[in-house]
Amino acid sequence: MKTEETLSKGIIKRIVFIAIIMMLLMGAGAFASVSKVNTVTIVFSDNTELSVMTSKTKVSEILNENNIILLKDENVNPPLESNIDSNARIEIKRETKVSEENKNEIEEETISSDIITQDSTIVEKIVVKRVSIPYETIKKEVSVKKGEKTSNSVVQKGKNGIKEVTYKIKYENDIEIEKTIISEKVIKKPVNKIIKVTKKTTSRSGTRSTSVVSYGNGKWSYSAEEFDLLCAITAQESSSSYNSALAVITTACNRAESKQWKSRGKDPLSQYKAKGQFCYSIDSHWVKRLNGNYPSCVKKAVTDALNGKRNHEYLSFRSARTGHSGAKIGGNVYFNKLK
Repeated sequence: MKTEETLSKGIIKRIVFIAIIMMLLMGAGAFASVSKVNTVTIVFSDNTELSVMTSKTKVSEILNENNIILLKDENVNPPLESNIDSNARIEIKRETKVSEENKNEIEEETISSDIITQDSTIVEKIVVKRVSIPYETIKKEVSVKKGEKTSNSVVQKGKNGIKEVTYKIKYENDIEIEKTIISEKVIKKPVNKIIKVTKKTTSRSGTRSTSVVSYGNGKWSYSAEEFDLLCAITAQESSSSYNSALAVITTACNRAESKQWKSRGKDPLSQYKAKGQFCYSIDSHWVKRLNGNYPSCVKKAVTDALNGKRNHEYLSFRSARTGHSGAKIGGNVYFNKLK
């Protein structure tokens, strides 16, 4: 009788032990599935790509995790509230909105392309393109007496101009690796947009002041408009993250502080405007970024860089898609170390 009772207790203990082991295994499997890490490729509106590792599946959470902020004219696919599968892509696209006054203007159009040298992998071409010359907005202030109404009105609509730019472009295995401007010819001059701005006169002796902010202990000073331009150019070169934007503005700061680049400008904005160096003189895509149309991380990166922060010691960069060797930050590869 005791033998049977002992045997029954042994069987029950085995069953309980097996059940506990099964529960532990199922719990471990559930934990593994929850903490599963996926590789997600984020494709930005300028076609640069960023691969990230994440345990999140919701599109909005993945973007927030990587400090990626959508601009007003950008859409994301899949939608923000969607969940992604493993090895998925998140594509950020920009809606192109063309104003009535510039809807007939071109952005870039190739006129001719002639090969000048060629070997097995490298080809040099002379390429002529037509590009837009962005118009400027000019504000004309008109004083009104106390008690009169103030108002703003457009006196003249702006219209982009057109210029023909001749480039010497070097390709390696059909990938552009070098681009130099040879000449520029204005076909049609831009027409500036003129806005009449009325202001109240406070006193006869009152003088107009311009808001200027100094950076880096007074080393560089920029107005609000100039700072906005710095951010717009930086964002056009790379706005995928804080580090990628900081790397671009760091390059301009390094050049401004380097003896060999001093001739192109003594401050970052002058370096940005140097002929054939950054997007400012190569195309007009950066114009769309003006008036704050860039992520907040770009504004912070530019502010930090002007105040002395750097994240590399290089003077040049190219798109990572060119295959150029160097330090990769964001979608660009940086090289030509500061001496």
